[in-house]
Amino acid sequence: MWEVASSLHPIADESRVMNNLTIGVLALQGAFAEHMKMLRRLGVEARAVRKPEELAGLDGLIIPGGESTTMALVAERWGLVQPLKAWVQAGRPTWGTCAGMILLSDRATGQKQGGQALIGGLDVTVNRNYFGRQIDSFEAELSVPALGDAPVHAVFIRAPAVTQTGPDVDILADLTDSAGQSVVVAVQAGPILATAFHPELTDDLRWHELFVGMVAERSGVVEVEE
Repeated sequence: MWEVASSLHPIADESRVMNNLTIGVLALQGAFAEHMKMLRRLGVEARAVRKPEELAGLDGLIIPGGESTTMALVAERWGLVQPLKAWVQAGRPTWGTCAGMILLSDRATGQKQGGQALIGGLDVTVNRNYFGRQIDSFEAELSVPALGDAPVHAVFIRAPAVTQTGPDVDILADLTDSAGQSVVVAVQAGPILATAFHPELTDDLRWHELFVGMVAERSGVVEVEE
């Protein structure tokens, strides 16, 4: 698993790595512009994705936060659901934040009547509105060993949570909820990263660095030492 600033994953020429990657951000609804700004701060080419043909030539893809039902409906209308499923099934690096986590999950509970389309590919069960409504949004400090010793500030807005993980899913961060229960809020499974919160709404680049590292590794831009 890629770790930020880890000696196990050295980048000999970081600027060369960044400048050779193109990462798309699904731009149907939600906080896509904020993700693109973060990627550009890292020197990565960021491309808005609204049509199936815009997936071509990408090294990675971010599915941002927003309203997952709306995003799914727009994706269906614009013919993106099947291309996105094919992208994930092909093992392409993908990161889902908040609504993006829901869409990437294989199973979702707490759906609206009639359900919604899921892209799938991540062997987890997600509760869509685990932390409640918009009024219940909050911020918290998380311990994320993969990002280093410093705590990570996380913004939760109508946030989901992972209630069940498959055997090949690594838990990156959890949180104690208002009932005193520990609940999973960030996971990685191979080329898929998912966070229940919004790193793009903070000034901390570490989650984006982590994903860029995953993309670089999968693209063969860097070699991982054993």
